[in-house]
Amino acid sequence: MDIFSAIIQGIVQGLTEFLPVSSSGHLAICQHIFGMEDNNLFFSVMLHIGTLAAVLAVYFKLVVKLLKALWELIRDIFTGKFKWSEMSGERNLAIMLIIGLIPLFLLFLPIPGTDMNLKDLAEKFSKDGYFTIVGLALLTTSLLLFLGNRKNKETVKKYQRKGRKPQNAGRRRYNVVDALTVGITQCFAAIFPGISRSGSTLAASQFRGMNKQIALDYSFLLGTPAIVAAAFLEGKDALFPDNGKMTEIEFFPIVIGMFISAIVGFFAIKIFKWLLSADRMNIFIAYTAIAGSIVLIIGVIELFVGVNLFTGKALVF
Repeated sequence: MDIFSAIIQGIVQGLTEFLPVSSSGHLAICQHIFGMEDNNLFFSVMLHIGTLAAVLAVYFKLVVKLLKALWELIRDIFTGKFKWSEMSGERNLAIMLIIGLIPLFLLFLPIPGTDMNLKDLAEKFSKDGYFTIVGLALLTTSLLLFLGNRKNKETVKKYQRKGRKPQNAGRRRYNVVDALTVGITQCFAAIFPGISRSGSTLAASQFRGMNKQIALDYSFLLGTPAIVAAAFLEGKDALFPDNGKMTEIEFFPIVIGMFISAIVGFFAIKIFKWLLSADRMNIFIAYTAIAGSIVLIIGVIELFVGVNLFTGKALVF
C-alpha cells in the first residue's frame, strides 16, 4: 500500500466513522474503486484506532469522570454501600455503557453449516462480489436516520406543547432496555458494511425517546471499547493467521493513515454534534440514500458482467 492510498483511506475513515454515513461502507467503496483488497481487515482496524484517539480527545474529561465513577461504583458494591436508585449521572452512564456492550458477544455466535462466526460476515461482505450489499446497507442507514429523526421531532413537539425548551427534549438517563436496544443495534451495524454505527445507534436511542445530544454522546462512548476489542481480536487474526506465520505489514503507511484518521475524526465529531443540534440530519439522510442507490446500481451491473467496473478484475466472493 502506498502513502497516497493510506492518506485517502485515513480521510475517509476519519470523516465517516463519526458522521452517520458508515465508515466500513465507505472504506469498502474506496477499496473497491482503487482495487485495494490486500489485508483490508488489519488496515481498517488500525484506522479505527486512529479514530479512537479522536473520541478520547473530544470526550477526555467525561471519560475520566466515568472511570472515576466506575471505580467508586465497584468499591461501593464490595463495601455494601451501592444503591441502584441513588446512582449519580456518571455512574448510571458507566453502567449503561457496560450493559450496552453485552450484545457484542452475539458476534461470536457460529453460523450453522459454516466455520464462520457472525463477525466474519463483515470481512466477507466487504469483498467485490458483495458490492450490492454495501448499497443496500447504505439505504438501510438512510431509512434508520429518517425514522430516528422523525421520532425526535415528535418528542420535540411534545416538549414544546408543555412549554419546555426543544433542546431539552427527551430523557437524559438510559435504562437497561435502552442500553440493550442500542447495543444490539451496534452489533447489527458491525456485520454489514454500509450500516452506520453512529447513525444506527443514534436512531435506536431516539426511538427510545432519548435526548438527541445525550444519545450521540452515548453512541460515541459505546463505540470506544468496541473499537479496542475489535483491534485486539481482528488485529491478532490478521497478524497471525492460521499458518502461524506473522503477516508482513507495511507499518509506515498504516501510521500515516491512523494519524490522518485521528485528526479528521476529531473535527468530524465536532461537525456532527453541531449539525445535530442545528437539525441538519436531512443532509445525511439524503446523502446515504443517493450513495446507496448508486452503489446498488453499480453492484447489480457488476454481478451481470462478472467484473469490477473500476479495476476490470473478476469479482471476488
